[in-house]
Parts: sequence; structure tokens; C-alpha cells
Amino acid sequence: MPSTQVPSGHTGIVHPRTGPALSDIALFACAFLGVWLVRRALRRRFGPTTSRD
Repeated sequence: MPSTQVPSGHTGIVHPRTGPALSDIALFACAFLGVWLVRRALRRRFGPTTSRD
């Protein structure tokens, strides 16, 4: 019967973490940009309006 094992997604060797991975930094940057854009949009929507006389 042929083997139906799926090849493993990793080698099993654990590498010590020496700092944040590039994906961690990219995730933080995307989250920061998203929060900044939403805050800016909400400030424009609900901010003080200029009255035209």
C-alpha cells in the first residue's frame, strides 16, 4: 500500500528568536496605517464644521 503521508511543512529544527521578524514589523505598520486612516476619516466626519453666512 503506498504511503499517504503529507510532507511536513517544516524541518523540525527550532531556531532561537533574536528579534522581531519582518512579518511582525509589516503587520505593525499596516495596523498603524489603518488606525491613522480611520482616525483621520472620523475627525473629518465629526469634526467642527465651518458655517457659511
